[in-house]
Amino acid sequence: CGGSVSDSSGMLQSPNYPGSYPNDADCVWEIQVENNFRVTLTFRDIAMQSGTCQHDYIEVYDGPLHSSPLLGRFCSGSFPTYVSTSNMMSVRFHSDSRYSFRGFQAHYSSIPAGHNTTIQCLPDYMHVVVSRRYLQSQGYSAEGVTLSDNSCRPTVTSQQVVFNIPYDGCGTTQEENNDTINYSNTIRIASSGYIIKRKKNINLHVSCKMLRKSWQQVVYAAEDTVEVNEFQFGRYDMNITFYNSPAFQQQVRSSPYYIDLNQNLYLQACLHSSDPNLKVVVDTCVASPDPHDFNTLAYYLVQNRCPRDPSYATFRSPSSHFARFKFNAFEFMSRHPSVYLKCQMLVCRLGDYSSRCYRGCSSRAKRDTSSAEEEVDVVAGPIQLHEGNASSESDE
Repeated sequence: CGGSVSDSSGMLQSPNYPGSYPNDADCVWEIQVENNFRVTLTFRDIAMQSGTCQHDYIEVYDGPLHSSPLLGRFCSGSFPTYVSTSNMMSVRFHSDSRYSFRGFQAHYSSIPAGHNTTIQCLPDYMHVVVSRRYLQSQGYSAEGVTLSDNSCRPTVTSQQVVFNIPYDGCGTTQEENNDTINYSNTIRIASSGYIIKRKKNINLHVSCKMLRKSWQQVVYAAEDTVEVNEFQFGRYDMNITFYNSPAFQQQVRSSPYYIDLNQNLYLQACLHSSDPNLKVVVDTCVASPDPHDFNTLAYYLVQNRCPRDPSYATFRSPSSHFARFKFNAFEFMSRHPSVYLKCQMLVCRLGDYSSRCYRGCSSRAKRDTSSAEEEVDVVAGPIQLHEGNASSESDE
């Protein structure tokens, strides 16, 4: 139950609905719609163990589960409606080991944010757009819109003022706060009056916050001006590439990638980010014949940074944005025509020795309490055996 939901609208319901939900369930749905849209969630049916909501309950969060405000917790009563302040909302359903009921059904949809300033946190920079119509309606001109660093100029069109603000330049500051890494800058909108100012200057504070599995984007205005609030969520840009040797000089560009049984496979994961103070490592890699199901038929190469296959090994990387590793084509491949890999990567602050990036093998599957960690899933493949290998294996 649970999972990531990205459609513009849809239905959520407890497991087995309208039948009785199972005991000891703990389901989390992450609803993420388009940038600069909001999530509206309306419950249509609730039938659970009522009372103090300590045993069976539903929780709604204004963003990711572990780092966002709780909008509501309930188990009975009227059918509430919630609206997020961002393009992301999380819904958690929990049941204990005692009574079981029909559960819940809810409908969600996306609605436009309706603000005059928008922001996107892209892999290398913050993309901020300020509407010229909004500026004019407030008595400001596009020529008065600047960054703290005046050398970084916006692109001004007939309708918009556009800033592409790098995470590692133009006066962007970095700060660690609990489990987030904050990149912040300030867009200044100055009044046109030089001697007598009839309007206050506007400081538009822009920040991207790295959260667990996402980027959070924030815009707010200061100095007693009209408040503008934007929260958006995105994903890290990560890819995994096969190489033909431990020198990691020549990429394998063919797909499928045909190999021999017992052949060594060399892989490199690459994080695309302009922040040089990040480190990426391999946490878990699992193989499966189905690129959409890594549970039913699964073979673990490494799990929680603990090698499960004896041939798995890591290599020294030329950059903290790279993670290099290898494994041997295993017998698992001889039983399936194609094999896919799903690897969970960890992204941490460089030099944060409290994070899992520096702790090595751990039997704990749960997230540690580091100041800043990110988990990113990447799927690679398919890998196929050469026909000669596959036929000889089947003959045996």
